[in-house]
Amino acid sequence: MFLEIITPDKKLFSGDVKSVLLPGTSGTFGVLNKHASMISSLKKGKIKIIDEKQETLYFDINGGVAEVHKNKIIVLAE
Repeated sequence: MFLEIITPDKKLFSGDVKSVLLPGTSGTFGVLNKHASMISSLKKGKIKIIDEKQETLYFDINGGVAEVHKNKIIVLAE
C-alpha cells in the first residue's frame, strides 16, 4: 500500500509500506493492506511506519487528517 505524509512545508514521506500506526483523536489505530476506506482526524503524536524492507520509521506530528482509500493513505499533518 502507498503512503504519503505531507505538511504545509514539505513532503515528509512517500512510498510503499506494510503497515501504519496513526494517532487518531479517538485513539491510536493501524492501517494494513486492503483497509476499508476512511477519513480520520489526528492528534499530536507519532506515526509509526513499517516499510517494505521491514524497517520501522517514526514521524512526529502536531495533528492533522488521514484519508485511506484503495490502498493509498494520505496524511495531511501539521
